[in-house]
Amino acid sequence: MATMLEPFRDFVSLREAMNSLLEDSFVRPFATTTWATQRAVPVDIWQTENELVVRAVVPGVRPEDLSISVLNGTLTLKGEHKAFELPQGAHYLRQEIGYGSWERSFELPFSVQPDKAEAHFEHGILTVTLPKAEEAKPRQIKVNVSNGMIEGEKVSR
Repeated sequence: MATMLEPFRDFVSLREAMNSLLEDSFVRPFATTTWATQRAVPVDIWQTENELVVRAVVPGVRPEDLSISVLNGTLTLKGEHKAFELPQGAHYLRQEIGYGSWERSFELPFSVQPDKAEAHFEHGILTVTLPKAEEAKPRQIKVNVSNGMIEGEKVSR
């Protein structure tokens, strides 16, 4: 026997669909993207007077599965999240961890010395330190003053 609420069942489904669409678009804007587009690992990049530092969050990646290169003013980080094999007979109820290769590239804002670069990996954090090339370091320019005049200034008497 039909109940009085059945006509509203479709309305509730439409409301749930609209809520999901709005949530996916504004609250979780990347929720509808595939794993292939989400593989970019988050990074922090900063500079000091003498170096550029890149810190990348790469949990679950082994150091031997990381690659770092500098070519033509571009720093490239590559890695791979190795797939986890479920025990025989097991099946996923939810799978949110993505597996596969990823790559991030950054155009460097100044020249660096890649042969003197260092990389450290600890607790899923990769830190790459690239010393600035000498021409990229700030220089202090001394102003010379002689006899109270700026050099080259004519004195009229």
